[in-house]
Amino acid sequence: MVLDRKIAFIDLRDGSIEITPLSLDLREKFLGGRGINMYLLSRYYSSSLDPFSPENPLIFGAGLLTGTLGFGSRINITAKSPESGHLGDSSMGGEFGAELVKAGLSHLVITGKSKNPVYLLIRNGEIEIRDAQKLKGLDTVETQKRIRIELGDEKVRVACIGVAGENLVRYAAIRSGMKNAAGRTGMGAVMGSKNLKAVAVRGTLDIRISEPEKYLRYYLNTLKKLMETKWAQALGKLGTPLLFKYGNAMGILSVRNNQLTTVGDLGHHLEAEALEPYSTGMLSCFACPAHCRHRFSIEEGRYKGTKGEGPEYASIGSFGTKLGNLDLENIIYAVELCNHYGLDTISTGSYIAWAMELYQRGIIDQERTGLPLVWGDGESVIELIHLIANRKDFGDILAEGPFAKKDFGESSHDYLLEVKNFPIEMTDERLPKSFALGMATSTRGACHMRSRPSLDILGLPEEVLKRIYGGSVNNNFSSYSGKGRMVWWHELLNAVSDALGVCRFLTVFSSPHALQYRQFSRLISLSTGLNLGAKDLKTIGERIYTLERMMLIKDGFSRQEDTLPERYFSEPVPEGPARGEVILRVEFDKMLDEYYRLHGWDQNGVPKRTTLKRLEIDR
Repeated sequence: MVLDRKIAFIDLRDGSIEITPLSLDLREKFLGGRGINMYLLSRYYSSSLDPFSPENPLIFGAGLLTGTLGFGSRINITAKSPESGHLGDSSMGGEFGAELVKAGLSHLVITGKSKNPVYLLIRNGEIEIRDAQKLKGLDTVETQKRIRIELGDEKVRVACIGVAGENLVRYAAIRSGMKNAAGRTGMGAVMGSKNLKAVAVRGTLDIRISEPEKYLRYYLNTLKKLMETKWAQALGKLGTPLLFKYGNAMGILSVRNNQLTTVGDLGHHLEAEALEPYSTGMLSCFACPAHCRHRFSIEEGRYKGTKGEGPEYASIGSFGTKLGNLDLENIIYAVELCNHYGLDTISTGSYIAWAMELYQRGIIDQERTGLPLVWGDGESVIELIHLIANRKDFGDILAEGPFAKKDFGESSHDYLLEVKNFPIEMTDERLPKSFALGMATSTRGACHMRSRPSLDILGLPEEVLKRIYGGSVNNNFSSYSGKGRMVWWHELLNAVSDALGVCRFLTVFSSPHALQYRQFSRLISLSTGLNLGAKDLKTIGERIYTLERMMLIKDGFSRQEDTLPERYFSEPVPEGPARGEVILRVEFDKMLDEYYRLHGWDQNGVPKRTTLKRLEIDR
C-alpha cells in the first residue's frame, strides 16, 4: 500500500542506519513530503542550530501521492538554511521522488558528517554508504553519469551536488537529472557540509493503491478536465516562459534589481516564442500530464554545443531583466552553467543584481570586484558564476549571499532586496498587492511558491472569488481589499499540495478549474484508503504552516519581519504600466491584520495558544 513506505534515519558520523515505519497518526496529521519534513525538522530546530553543523538534519520527503499515476512526482528537501539562517525548504520535480517511493521509502533524515566524501545507495529498502572520493569536484551531470556507470544501471536516479555545494556556497542547489533542482534556501550547501556528494536510488517494488480501478477512472476524468483548461494547454506548448510576456505587460518584472518593472517592446527578446529556435521538444516530470519544460540545443555561435532542459521563467527573469540583460543565448548558457555547478539560479541572479547596483552607485568599484559589473554585461555574469561556484576572488564574497552585507558595509543593505534574509526573486510586487503580502509573510523568506495567488491577475468576478476563498475579495489586483484572505488560503492549499507531492502548476495556482481540496481528498481516499475531507485537509495545511511559523518564532521573528524591502514602500514605480505604484504602509498593515486573524495568530504574528491546541502543535 502507499502507506507502507518507510522512513530512514542515517547518521554519517558512525554509519548507523535505522529504517522504521511511518505511523498512521503522522500521516493523518501531516500527509507526507513537506508536511512530515516540517514535523521532523521541528524536532531538531533551535535558534542556536548552525546550518553547517552535523546536527542540522537534511531531510528528503516524497509526497503522499508521489509515485502514483498522474499527479504526484515531487519531493521536498528540508533543513535549517545556510542562506537565510532560518527555515530552509525546497521542492524538486523529476523522477527522483518516485524512484525513492519505488524503493520502499518516503523520507530520509540525514545527520552527522562523514570524514570522507560519500554517497548513499538505496535499493528496495536497503541503504549502503559508499565511497565518493572519485566523484569529488565533478559537476552535477557528470556525477550522475559516473554513479550509473559504477552501478551498471542506467535507471538509477541520483540527487547530487556540484562544486558549489562542495564549496559551501550558501545558495547551492541539489540537482537531479538535467535540470530538476531543490534550488532554494541552500540545501546543496547543507549536503556539502556533511561530505555527502549524492543520493542514488533504484526501486522495483510495486506501488499498490487501495482501489485501483476506481482510482484510474477518477484520475482519467480529472485529467480530462485539467487538460481542457487554457492554462494547461498553454503550459504544455510554451512552458513557464509564457509568464514573461504577461509580467512585462503588467509591469511586475524585476528590471535592474527592481529599479524598473518592464522592458516594454524589448520584451520580445525573452518571451517564450523566442525559445522556439532552440527547443528540441517538451517533456515532463514523472507521469505528469503537463509537459512544461523545454529540451534545448544551441547549434552555433558563442555557446555552440550547449544542451539541456529549460530555462524556466524564473531563471530567464533572474539572469535576464533583473540584470538588464536581453541576450537570450547568454541567459541560456548562464542557467546551464548554474545547473552544472549546482547553483540556485534565482539567488545567483539576485546577488549579482545586488552587486551590480552597488557598482552603479559607487559603493563598490572594479578594484574590489576585479571586473566591471555593468547592467546587461552577460560575459561578466558568466565570469561571476565561475568565481562564485569556485569561491574565488570577488566570487568568494558573493558566495556568502546575504551575509556578504558585512563585507559591503551599511550603505549596501537597502540594495539587497530581501525578506527574512532571503532575496526577492525575479518579480516586483508593488502593483499586485496580494503578491506583496505573500512575499512578506512567506515562512522561507521572499518566495512566490509558498503562497502567490496568481488568480488575482485574472480579474475573475467577485462572486467567483468569494466561492473559492470563502469571503469577500476585491478582483482588482492593485487593491488591498481581501488580499490577506487570498494569501492565507493559498498558503494552506500549497502546504497540502507539497505534502502530497503535487506540482503547483496542476493546482489552483493560475487556473480556477485546476485541482484543489475536493480532488485531493478523492485521490487520497482511492489511493490510500484514508478518508480526509476538504475540511480535514485545510486543517492539515494550517498545521504545517503554523508549525513552520513556530520555528521562525524560535528565531525571534514577529510582525516586524513580515515586511518588504524599503524600495517597495518609498520608491513608486517610475515608469511603465505600473507607474506610480507603491506599497502604502497603512494599507499593508490592514492586510497583515486580516492575514493574522485568519491564521489564528496574535497582532504580532505569534500563533495563539488556542490555535496551537486546536492544531495539536507543541510550543
